[in-house]
Amino acid sequence: MAAVTVNSQSLTSDFYSATCPNLLSVVRKEVQNAIKAETRMAASLLRLHFHDCFVNGCDGSVLLDGSDGEKFALPNLNSARGFGVVDSIKTAVESACSGVVSCADILAIAARDSVLLSGGLSWKVLLGRRDGLVGNQTGANNGLPSPFDTLDAITAKFAAVGLNLTDVVILSGGHTIGLARCATFSTRLFNFSGTGAADTTMDTTMVSDLQSQCPVTGDGNNTAPLDRNSVDLFDNHYFQNLINGKGILESDQILFSSVGAATTTKSLVQLYGNNLNLFFNDFTNSMIKMGNISPLTGSNGEVRKNCRVVNS
Repeated sequence: MAAVTVNSQSLTSDFYSATCPNLLSVVRKEVQNAIKAETRMAASLLRLHFHDCFVNGCDGSVLLDGSDGEKFALPNLNSARGFGVVDSIKTAVESACSGVVSCADILAIAARDSVLLSGGLSWKVLLGRRDGLVGNQTGANNGLPSPFDTLDAITAKFAAVGLNLTDVVILSGGHTIGLARCATFSTRLFNFSGTGAADTTMDTTMVSDLQSQCPVTGDGNNTAPLDRNSVDLFDNHYFQNLINGKGILESDQILFSSVGAATTTKSLVQLYGNNLNLFFNDFTNSMIKMGNISPLTGSNGEVRKNCRVVNS
């Protein structure tokens, strides 16, 4: 392995204080505009940072175009979104300070701003990541948690990037905002695991609503809120929903209802469902931890001029 993984000491919150002093306000304004235009974009930008960091580290590789890139991996295809917003942020940042700020760092700042502007806490984003030179479609297909994964599989994917069981529960709490496509949960609605009926861990009223929203004959592209009854607000309502059988994705509900959860994640779901401040504080810590996954620093990688392509 030629790639050197470095610890977070290489990243600092004031990395651009001399070279791009207005960076944070430039990004904030663009994220604000994007969320004003489409509330869902907050969740989309948060997810892009997550999907970036889980594959090759937080290196902006998820943004690269090309049929062999991560955008075309199954977890991202027709699913990852917000790339145009990232382009707008990058353009604004380049106007302020050309050739200085990486796309990977833009994703980290945009994720923080999305949480804050949706009602969550702010935190100091550590900066200094550089952009990777290659995408990793296989890594995205194998390494990104899937809504169909078992709890053990999800936990293993988090462990592979240095995140623990608590991080699994906390970062899943990012589903307090955003929408899910029917294709990601419709298997729970009709013939779950060959039973001929809906998943019994689901609230029955919710099953009826979702069956109307996601008909068997549909294309799977209709959407439903991940956090029913608290769609756009960043809060701990997601965990309260899990306790009440109202998690949309199977990968969310198993954190509370699966056999394996009883000795692992269930107590954490209850903890965060009962304590908003604890969830906010722990979410901040897990986001910083995730943002420190194998960044490229120093002279590794590059600062992309266009987030979609490596520099020529």
